[in-house]
Amino acid sequence: MTNPKLQLTSEQRALVGTVRELARDKFQGRAMDYLDGTFPMQNMKDLADIGVLGMSIPEQYGGSDMSVFDTALVIEEVSKVCYVTAMALMGEVGVQVRVISNFAPESMKQDILPKVCTGEALLAVCMTEPHAGTDVPNYKTNTTIKGDRAVVNGVKTLISRADEAEWFVVFSRIDNQPGRDGIGCVLVNRHTPGFEVTARYHTMGGENLAEIRFENCEVPVENVILREGGFKKLLSAFNTQRCLNPSVSLGLAEGAFEAAIKYVRERTIFGKTVGQFQGIRWKLAEMYRDIEAGRSLLYRACLTANPFPNPHEAAIAKMFVNEMAIRVTSEALQVHGGYGFTDEYPVSRFYRGVRYGTLGGGATETLKDLVGKKLMEDFDPVDGFLSQGTF
Repeated sequence: MTNPKLQLTSEQRALVGTVRELARDKFQGRAMDYLDGTFPMQNMKDLADIGVLGMSIPEQYGGSDMSVFDTALVIEEVSKVCYVTAMALMGEVGVQVRVISNFAPESMKQDILPKVCTGEALLAVCMTEPHAGTDVPNYKTNTTIKGDRAVVNGVKTLISRADEAEWFVVFSRIDNQPGRDGIGCVLVNRHTPGFEVTARYHTMGGENLAEIRFENCEVPVENVILREGGFKKLLSAFNTQRCLNPSVSLGLAEGAFEAAIKYVRERTIFGKTVGQFQGIRWKLAEMYRDIEAGRSLLYRACLTANPFPNPHEAAIAKMFVNEMAIRVTSEALQVHGGYGFTDEYPVSRFYRGVRYGTLGGGATETLKDLVGKKLMEDFDPVDGFLSQGTF
């Protein structure tokens, strides 16, 4: 019997259809324009015009307050045609905006969130440091509270939208408190004295990343939206990213798969279309199987969000979909033959973009260790694991 929870509502189908039409009509033709690091500002404006940039924002601030599942569906559709735009979109509907929506003071919500809805203000999250990525408890960036002011010092690296974002959600130690319990969060505006982009890196997927230095950046104390002990709240919000990151991977895999189907139906060799060869049909069958398995895991994880996804469901979905998408895009490129290695066919873009998935939002190795620990803790030596699809 089909699980009714995994059937899209008429509203969700309409949303997906609208985004799919926009992506195919406009984003697909522009995708090559963004491979040099150019930010897809026009695409973001188009998404704002149909209300997508406000989909994760509560209605009282101009948004539509849609679910993590709805957000993943939209990112999946955009990813089918343009990785760079999908990544830019994830920054406006993902962990940054959800941290602000759930933890920022009312005055900041009223100031920032309506501007995000219209595309007037872009957001970025600053987590990774030159010496620590997944190792959040060893972050060195520190915010010192001085009365009604707070002073931020430190370096963050591999940051998306550093040249375009207006507000930065910075994971920071508070008053030099050690360990994970000392981690909180501060909002920094790019125009704050002491804020500087100090290095830029162009990625194989096409987008630019950057290093940011905070040198005696003084902000109002209200900008410290989570103080000591905020780590658990931040990590809960970050589980949203562990659903949205694989939604990019899923969309890229689907885009590559669809491109492969079209190619093998049209390309002929030895008097037959490539798709008539059994070896190719087997590849297609395995690609489709893997995509559908990944879709089931990801959608299930998204549906656990209240307001943030279950961490273990999200971890399993992410590590499977990320790795699945690498296999699928690689096979899609393979069936294109030499043409797949050129920029004339979109499959090469999908292949390059999908490699990001296992690196961002929690490395695959870290998530496997997380899931493994949970399995060891929850295993019942008598009953084992009941077949309920949960941990």
